[in-house]
Amino acid sequence: MAFSVVFHHDTTDPLAVISAPPPDESSHERAAREERENEAQRISDLIDDEIRAERAVRKKEENTVKILLLGQSESGKSTTLKNFRMRFARDRWIEERASWRAVILLNLVRSANTILDALSQEMDDADPDELDDAFKFDDYYRQYKVRLNPLQAIESNLKCLLGATEDIQPRKQTSPTTIAPTGSPEFFVRSRTWRNFLQATRGPEFSRHSFQQDLPTLLDSTDVIAKGKDDIKALWEDSRIQAMLWRRRTRLEDSAGFFLDSIDRLSARDYEPTDDDVLRARLRTLDIQEHELIVDDETDAPKWKIFDVGGSRTQRHAWLPYFDQVNAVIFLAPISCFDERLVEDPRVNRLEDSFILWKAICSSKLLSRTILVLFLNKMDILEEKIRHGVMVKRFLPSYGDRPNVTNDVVKYLRQKFKDTVRYCSPEPRVCHIYPTSVIDTKSMSVTLISVRDGILREHLKRADLF
Repeated sequence: MAFSVVFHHDTTDPLAVISAPPPDESSHERAAREERENEAQRISDLIDDEIRAERAVRKKEENTVKILLLGQSESGKSTTLKNFRMRFARDRWIEERASWRAVILLNLVRSANTILDALSQEMDDADPDELDDAFKFDDYYRQYKVRLNPLQAIESNLKCLLGATEDIQPRKQTSPTTIAPTGSPEFFVRSRTWRNFLQATRGPEFSRHSFQQDLPTLLDSTDVIAKGKDDIKALWEDSRIQAMLWRRRTRLEDSAGFFLDSIDRLSARDYEPTDDDVLRARLRTLDIQEHELIVDDETDAPKWKIFDVGGSRTQRHAWLPYFDQVNAVIFLAPISCFDERLVEDPRVNRLEDSFILWKAICSSKLLSRTILVLFLNKMDILEEKIRHGVMVKRFLPSYGDRPNVTNDVVKYLRQKFKDTVRYCSPEPRVCHIYPTSVIDTKSMSVTLISVRDGILREHLKRADLF
């Protein structure tokens, strides 16, 4: 027999009337109603949790400034990222600095082997009856090759230590009228492999890990380099070798001279990398590198998330997914490369390729509200080329009869990049342009502070609009 439960409610309260149970509700009906109400409450709580989680994510995103480093291969993106980390994540930078020793030694050895390879090719190609005495390489130079032959094994050992997976051969010459630079095949490591190496070899863990695995390889490599350092220096400083490298258009890394000139210091057993050494060290990584930085001491200051994406032609397809919700793009345009061609495609001038990339970025609707920062990079190399008499208008006819002076060249190129922003952007916007040499730590420190302040101002201004 079922019993009815009678509820009394305040009839003057309209909400009480609506929410009150039926007056003749049975106990079974009451149990069913309460079960429905509990389920409804559970679903409501889940929705509330999801809303709170979404708000937390949105708040975190609003307090994060997403930065993309873009530019062609070897434009200076990785060095720019190193400058950011050295300036705004100093403690971690110092912890990782010693781990770069293997990369620095590899850069040095690869430069020496590139010179030896060019020397071997010169000897193989030479016709003694046709060459002038100034370009004959006799047994004197053959002795260098024999004595420095162990450097080939050292290069292989250091690559294995860093987890290199393969060499990337430069594209061969495709036209008899196109001269492509020659050099050692490129190699790369996976970003994850490199991160694991840094994790294993930095800070207090470095000693235990290295003595077991890395240190013997590093010391053996250092000993071989030290044994041959006088021969390496003699070759590098030989005017005939320099003339041969220029004539064959042998391609050395921008930092080759720095490391070859520092071989006495680098070949010491107790060598410890400096900030300048690490900035100039080149290690090509595949995949995307991502770093989070705190660039301001203020408590509520936004966190910066910087992405360094690959710049070679085969890697540019990976850029698009990172355009979503990006706050700023820092584009590296190496203006010293007006007389150089892409390694991937010797038909294309490197400066022309930078302009094409810049135009695509300015035209992108996905980036229409993105802050643009342009680094006209490698000013030091531009000055050196002009000082040695390289004429810009020979490679850039539109430059015309303007003075072949660094400041005039920079002014001309700056305006060209600025015009691209003006005419190609979907909507008007400001572009911050800086002539840079990213290996100059002192000037870059000032530049990065200016970039930080400019981006933060724009970020806060736009946040206030929404």
